[in-house]
Amino acid sequence: MSFELDRQAFEGLGRLCAGAAENCIISAPDPVGMERIEARFHGSAFDPHRHNTYAIGVTLQGVQTFRYRGAVRLSLPGQIIVLHPDELHDGGAGTEDGLRYRMLYLEPSLMLDCLGGLSLPFVRDAVVRDDAFCATLLSALGPLRQELDELFVADFLSQLMRSLSRHAGQPAKPMARTAWRAAALARDYLTENATRPVTSGELEAVTGLDRYALSRHFRAAFSTSPHRFLVMRRLQRARRMIAAGEPLAQIAVEAGFTDQSHFNRQFKKAFGMTPGRWSSLIREGPAAA
Repeated sequence: MSFELDRQAFEGLGRLCAGAAENCIISAPDPVGMERIEARFHGSAFDPHRHNTYAIGVTLQGVQTFRYRGAVRLSLPGQIIVLHPDELHDGGAGTEDGLRYRMLYLEPSLMLDCLGGLSLPFVRDAVVRDDAFCATLLSALGPLRQELDELFVADFLSQLMRSLSRHAGQPAKPMARTAWRAAALARDYLTENATRPVTSGELEAVTGLDRYALSRHFRAAFSTSPHRFLVMRRLQRARRMIAAGEPLAQIAVEAGFTDQSHFNRQFKKAFGMTPGRWSSLIREGPAAA
């Protein structure tokens, strides 16, 4: 039996521990209240300990075994682990092949800001299988080398709390009628400022909604998040610049991406090919005609 997450799920994840020591931990640059790591271990990794944060992660390779709330738990590739603050647990690899996983540590205070008055969710099953939940986690745990954009974090936390609350058996907080005017104001502001970083605070000032409420109402109105909407505006500009024959390195900067690697990753995610491949097809098209 193969204990490895499907290769497609590794798209954009990279193999940060490859070629490094047999056991390793790699941390990402993160905002206050969040920490992301990748870990690779053989054998027993952690003695019993407690966190003052939530620990939410995805097993990528191998079998992850840990003792939690009086029972031994096993997590296979693609399964999600949810550990609550101040709960004693240990951890390690369940087979001789070793273990690879990524974990997100979240301050409860950050989660409460997102929950809008609801209590913190308690997920009784420490190991769950949920493809949508896994995809949400990997959207933040995948680009481990990259600092997370503030707009992305607001929407990510909103989606994450929705998944946690569902597995905790908490009813979803009903959303009032869609705030169309606020969503439209945010859309227009993002369109006008697409080539520079836009903060959640700016959108809060423009719309009068807090960042988490705005994320929910923006999705209800436009079926996407403010962060994704902004990225797609940048990519539209980039495609026009590619068609005009401008250099890809220049396009990455002028379209508002952090660097060319960031541009390449977002372009491929949106269009299924690299900007270089797109550029060659654009140039080949007229000649072929």
